[in-house]
Amino acid sequence: MAFFKKRSIAHLGEKKKDMPEGLWIKCPSCNESLFQEALSKNLRVCSQCNYHFTISAPDRIASLVDEGSFAEIDADLDSVDALGFKGYLDKVRAYQKKTGLKEAVVTGRSRIQEQPAVLAIMDFRFLGASMGSVVGEKITRAIETATQDRCAVIIFSASGGARMHEGILSLMQMAKTSGALARHSQAGLPFISVLTHPTTGGVTASFATLGDVILAEPKCMIGFAGPRVVKETTHADLPPGFQTAEFMLQHGLVDRIVERKEMRAQLATLLKYMNPPAARAA
Repeated sequence: MAFFKKRSIAHLGEKKKDMPEGLWIKCPSCNESLFQEALSKNLRVCSQCNYHFTISAPDRIASLVDEGSFAEIDADLDSVDALGFKGYLDKVRAYQKKTGLKEAVVTGRSRIQEQPAVLAIMDFRFLGASMGSVVGEKITRAIETATQDRCAVIIFSASGGARMHEGILSLMQMAKTSGALARHSQAGLPFISVLTHPTTGGVTASFATLGDVILAEPKCMIGFAGPRVVKETTHADLPPGFQTAEFMLQHGLVDRIVERKEMRAQLATLLKYMNPPAARAA
């Protein structure tokens, strides 16, 4: 006769999770498990291998500008479905809700170690930071604002390229942004371009590579088309790492690779040299 009744797993009730989800993330470079809070404090850079994760536009702005100095411009510009692309606006609204942003770029006036600059920060979380008409318009207006204010413009690029949902309207932004930069240059004013992971397509083929100084984050991807497309088009064996920042530095496209923790100081140094005397003294 059994004195004790054997209990089944069902008697234990619902299994408790060891920890809430989302507290840890695995580094895609070294596979180290990283605590999300510690990663954020380290500007989303892996403490083990120095891999630079993508970073949101608000977090990047906070890491760069003097406290309280950022004043956003053109915050209310919103996309329209000019081509009647099925589901496009629904997708835009979904990303607006997910990211808290109106579009894939945030622009505004700022100061970096007391140096004035107009910033345009692309956010890859929003539709892969694809360049549609609103993104191109906001970047163009940011450049024109810097020209009007007689100070530098700094653009942080991170994009999958032109936004296919807007067809030729998205491709027109390449010429529009480049034209604004030409006028900015004719006014004798500096443009600092910062390439982050990934910078591709029409963004690479326009404003991203027109900087007076071009900086890049370590190991970020820079290119027009993907490596498979390039290989199939050229029928050539491609050198290893040919679309990395390090390769671009060796071949003259990039002027310097700057780690995220050093970016604020590097930009401040450049602004002190490149901003007009009146802006530097302001």
